Amino acid sequence: MSTKYAGLKVVAVHAHPDDEAIWTGGLLADLARHGAHVTVVTCTLGEQGEVIGDTFAGLDSHHADQLGGFRIGELSASLAALNARGRFLGYAGKYRDSGMAGDPAGEHPRAFIRHREEAEADLAAVMADIDPQLVVTYEADGGYGHPDHKQAHAITAAVIAAENTHTTPRRLVCCVTDHDSLARGLDAITTIPPGWRRAADGELACHHLDRRPAGEVVAVHLDAAARHAKQAAMKAHATQLWIADGSLTPTNPRAACATIGDFSAASGVFALSNLIAQPLLNVEHYSCHPAGLAYPAGATHPADGLVGGLSGKEGQCRG
Repeated sequence: MSTKYAGLKVVAVHAHPDDEAIWTGGLLADLARHGAHVTVVTCTLGEQGEVIGDTFAGLDSHHADQLGGFRIGELSASLAALNARGRFLGYAGKYRDSGMAGDPAGEHPRAFIRHREEAEADLAAVMADIDPQLVVTYEADGGYGHPDHKQAHAITAAVIAAENTHTTPRRLVCCVTDHDSLARGLDAITTIPPGWRRAADGELACHHLDRRPAGEVVAVHLDAAARHAKQAAMKAHATQLWIADGSLTPTNPRAACATIGDFSAASGVFALSNLIAQPLLNVEHYSCHPAGLAYPAGATHPADGLVGGLSGKEGQCRG
């Protein structure tokens, strides 16, 4: 492990177990591998998740309603793969998964979306305890509109805005899905497993990053180690993610295999419970708040475009 980012403290705020791997696994793994102290704050237990496979299907919210507790184990394995520490917002189970917009779960007394001020106070306590220089979460739209993702962004932005009026500013970056990178990745999938399907045009949420102001988005290109760690973290969430690499898990003891034709665009294929084949991209994108963050000349590590300014080097953030 290198010490390039030794002393850098990073907090990633995510709504549910598995988000840390899907959205930010490459960045977090790379930062940790180079010496950063990485902490993932998970806001709910993901109780409303749909379960892949029959083994643990009865744990979902429509049956035993025990999925949240089970997913703690999956999250722990994911964080180990990323070499990251984990904390729950408040305490494990304090806030419940609100479900998608319109889901009755959003009316539950512990639903995350019902506790804005209390959640902000809990996150402020985490920030005061860890004192991170870099904070990672979703964009304001939550990536694909999930109410808990939007809430996670809202409380994170609010806490940082309040703190930055009287403390050393923290850098906020938000994970986004680049339309062009996603399109290349989808095109790179040559075969998919039986029973899976390909995404319809516009079915997968993404952002047209070329329409954003110049210099606002950083592309984090994942090297082999970061890709491996991210895939291992995703595979840990076996009730939620199915990796089409031919492997078996106790959760879903049925192999799925897919093939990639262009490994410069994607390194593998996965699906959520909807069984839509998605590419494991070789790049993650992050919008910087505010724009114009420092970018070190001669950057050599994937995350330099996001953290270079924290080491005092000058330059411009570039995608």
